[in-house]
Amino acid sequence: MDFQGLGQFVKQSRKAQGISQQQMADDLGFARATLSGFESGRVADIGLRKVLNMFDYLQLELSPQTASSLPTFESLIAERRND
Repeated sequence: MDFQGLGQFVKQSRKAQGISQQQMADDLGFARATLSGFESGRVADIGLRKVLNMFDYLQLELSPQTASSLPTFESLIAERRND
């Protein structure tokens, strides 16, 4: 998953839990525009600490893994959409 994918994952998780951008941003102590930019992929240099705080807030886990040479499910879906 790339950085933009992380933002989309946070957005989906936040919405599934019924949390507004404003509520989450207020609770975490940063601007709603920052959260919006991260979720939409417009902000790429948000900082790891903020990303980890968002994951913790949403009770998500971020697990690094070794990159594979095989395509991911997400990349196959994206490729199919572009055909």
